[in-house]
Amino acid sequence: MNKEAIFSEGAPSAIGAYSQAIRTGQFVFISGQIPLDPATMEIVEGDFEARARRVFDNLKAIAKEAGGELDQIVKLTVYLTDLDNFATVNSVMADYFQEPYPARAALGVAALPKGADVEAEAVLAV
Repeated sequence: MNKEAIFSEGAPSAIGAYSQAIRTGQFVFISGQIPLDPATMEIVEGDFEARARRVFDNLKAIAKEAGGELDQIVKLTVYLTDLDNFATVNSVMADYFQEPYPARAALGVAALPKGADVEAEAVLAV
């Protein structure tokens, strides 16, 4: 198996023993992105919508570095510490994706790294 690490300066550096993304064959597996500003490595300020947008901006930067775009995401998993934010995620996604939308799961979780309230990971087909 051939695998290639993908790194974008437009997304936060890994905060653990993982790559931002790995390409193997025609697929790019993007690691979970929380709403970190890549310049400061801190959670962005603002409301939940601002944090959700940062997550999708991070995914977009990594997809671009891999030679793709968000509309090539075939599977998206979203993690929320408060499922009451589910509707906001849907609204934000509508600004970033066109139909057909990726397959998606949204999960309620107890906690996320750095105290984030939203995280998303994706599989991109390029």
